[in-house]
Amino acid sequence: MWLPALGLILGLAIGYISPFSVPIDYAKYLSVAILAALDSVLGGIRSAQEEHFDNAVFLTGFFSNMLLASLLAYVGDRIGVDLYLAAVVAFGVRLFNNMAIIRRHLLKK
Repeated sequence: MWLPALGLILGLAIGYISPFSVPIDYAKYLSVAILAALDSVLGGIRSAQEEHFDNAVFLTGFFSNMLLASLLAYVGDRIGVDLYLAAVVAFGVRLFNNMAIIRRHLLKK
């Protein structure tokens, strides 16, 4: 359980320290990709608490969710519809749901 949390903290620290900036044209794509990755990390923490964690499922979900969310934002941008909002809503709901379940597991211990 501590490994996904450590990776999240390390990634946030590196991102905060590094002078890397993203062009405004790619901000939508990166934002939904980060949201999808965060959803996968919290899902990994949740499954580790429930003792159902599978590394292959986590890794494939992590990358496929990021790619699908970015692709959805790209396609929406090309056709002139803000489809990235659908990804933001879907992953936002999942984030809050996973966080609530993680919180309940922590409070039971």
